[in-house]
Amino acid sequence: MKNSHWLVTILVAVAAAYLLGAQAEAQRGGPPAPISPRAGAPVDITGQWVSLITEDWRYRQFTPPKGDYGSLPLLPPARKIADSWDPARDEAAGEQCKAYGAAGLLRLPTRLRINWNDEATLKLETDAGTQTRLFQFGSTRANAGGTPGGDWQGVSTAAWDYPQAAFAARGGGRAPGGSLKVVTVKMRPGYLRRNGIPYSANAVLTEYFDRFDVPGGDALLVVTAEVVDSEYLATPYWTSQQFKRESDASRWQPTPCTAR
Repeated sequence: MKNSHWLVTILVAVAAAYLLGAQAEAQRGGPPAPISPRAGAPVDITGQWVSLITEDWRYRQFTPPKGDYGSLPLLPPARKIADSWDPARDEAAGEQCKAYGAAGLLRLPTRLRINWNDEATLKLETDAGTQTRLFQFGSTRANAGGTPGGDWQGVSTAAWDYPQAAFAARGGGRAPGGSLKVVTVKMRPGYLRRNGIPYSANAVLTEYFDRFDVPGGDALLVVTAEVVDSEYLATPYWTSQQFKRESDASRWQPTPCTAR
């Protein structure tokens, strides 16, 4: 009986503490409303951007010759596909967009247009190939659709990658610093380079979008990307692409995909 009395006393005390805490929270107006990914963005990457081809110029500015796959960690099956690349065959099969899939798209000379599609979705458009990528915040929402190999741009899950200090402060709105992290899966098989260097439907593309403001009022967007593809790549393939902010869309000229 004595033990039962103490148990009842403890349960009553816990319940009282809970009620007091609930009352105090109600007086403060309840828990803060959740912040949307758009409202809580630590950095603004929206607007118009143009490629700066600062490295791998001969691979990016022009279509390399067949068999030129220097610096790529290709496995034998990938080399076999690259050595048999035929742009006319791709065009005849309606596959002229193979180099414009998510894993190769931003390596092409292109302009970007980035805007919020809604409070939890960023839209990235390219004038090269007239492609559209959707970056959806929230894994449940992003993974709800799409089938492996079903779309050139795949299914992209986005998240703000905060520095630790900014992460702690984000409850107050826009926090200083941070990157956009995007993981893309379920891509239709395409090319890492326009000369037939393949990636498979099982490839995983991870990208970090960082904005840097530079003297004179200019801004740069740096996209660091990793492609992991156990079918065609011996090791992860890393690249870095740079884009310069443009003041308007006067030079925006969408063009269709081409296999050459």
